Amino acid sequence: MGGRVGERAGTASKLALPRVSKQSLSRWIVIAAAGLLAACQTIVPRGAEPAPARPAARPAPTTAPQVEAGLPRDADRSRVALLVPLSGGNAGVGQSIANATMLALLDTQTRSVRITNYDTAAVAAGGAAGAARRAIAEGAQLILGPLLAEDVRAVAPIAKAAGVPVISFSNDTGVAGGGTYLMGYVPSQSIERVVDYARSRGVDTFAGLVPNGLYGERASTAFLRAVEGAGGQVVSLQTYGRTTGAVSAAAQRLIAKAPYGAVLVADGGAIAATAAGVVKRGTGAGTHLLGTELWNSENGIAARPALAGAWFASVSNTLYRQYVTKYRARFGAAPYRLSSLGYDSVLLTVRIARDWKPGSPFPEARLRDADGFAGLDGAFRFNRDGVAERALEVQEIRGGATVTVSPAPTGFGK
Repeated sequence: MGGRVGERAGTASKLALPRVSKQSLSRWIVIAAAGLLAACQTIVPRGAEPAPARPAARPAPTTAPQVEAGLPRDADRSRVALLVPLSGGNAGVGQSIANATMLALLDTQTRSVRITNYDTAAVAAGGAAGAARRAIAEGAQLILGPLLAEDVRAVAPIAKAAGVPVISFSNDTGVAGGGTYLMGYVPSQSIERVVDYARSRGVDTFAGLVPNGLYGERASTAFLRAVEGAGGQVVSLQTYGRTTGAVSAAAQRLIAKAPYGAVLVADGGAIAATAAGVVKRGTGAGTHLLGTELWNSENGIAARPALAGAWFASVSNTLYRQYVTKYRARFGAAPYRLSSLGYDSVLLTVRIARDWKPGSPFPEARLRDADGFAGLDGAFRFNRDGVAERALEVQEIRGGATVTVSPAPTGFGK
């Protein structure tokens, strides 16, 4: 992610998930392990039992005990740092991710991993860079987070110098690589998936509406490549700024280039609904609307009548719905959609921790396992560029709800 909360590479064999399958994950999700909270939270472990009192004739030495800065040593658990905003404008999503990591520790009943939270928004403490330095000084061998792209840029060189891998929740592919991995939902993957689906339904001409800025630039590139790769044709591509009426004006320019079978709106639901109304009045109800992964983060997306019949690709919500129920029961509120990234990063860590000796460097090579991993958001694997490739489904907005019209594949094709 970049700013305030708000590509494809490599090939491998058929994805097999024998160690963390969706079936076993579902079982983990229903585990109630409240009794293990003390063992799983970031707490200071009990020290050694006091020595028996010495006889008066042999007094104890007067040498002062050794005092170590930071957290005490923990010989039984591998140390992991969670870097998220716990204050400031993004504190809500950051706390939701932190809650999700706690829930994952409880659900997996692990005793081998210790996660400590660090606030990337604490400016007085050095922000994200300061958080990373403290985490590494206190023994962290793996960093989960940060959330924002600018924070990843601050953390990455510090972590790399210390030999500590970073598994970020950003979706900015520009910060991946060199020991930094991205779990965020990359727009290019959702665009490619929905374009392929549209082609399978007979659509061969496309148009697009994309916002100015980095997200729009990357969405445009992904859209052009996806349509070309699918054997279709882009009739028109219009950009717009973040000003009142800008997307409607761009949609009017798009109408002049009609006909086309589908229009991609690379933006959130409110903008897409505004554009959809203009496009359909000018080209007819038969024009399909296509969306991106942004739509899956909006609770009210299906309630927008202008988007009825629209298609968008995203991670599956099947296991996520079970997670929401459990999260709400424990924390008394609904989670942010992005919090599943925190949950899945813990599942990933716990799986690798089976072969990770406490106190030793994190086995980074295991992150590049071609078999991939599974979690709430389905199957994923890290490609050579450090970006998570995901198995995505296509949903259709229908009758005030979202309906899966093309399930996520169970494996990655060659």
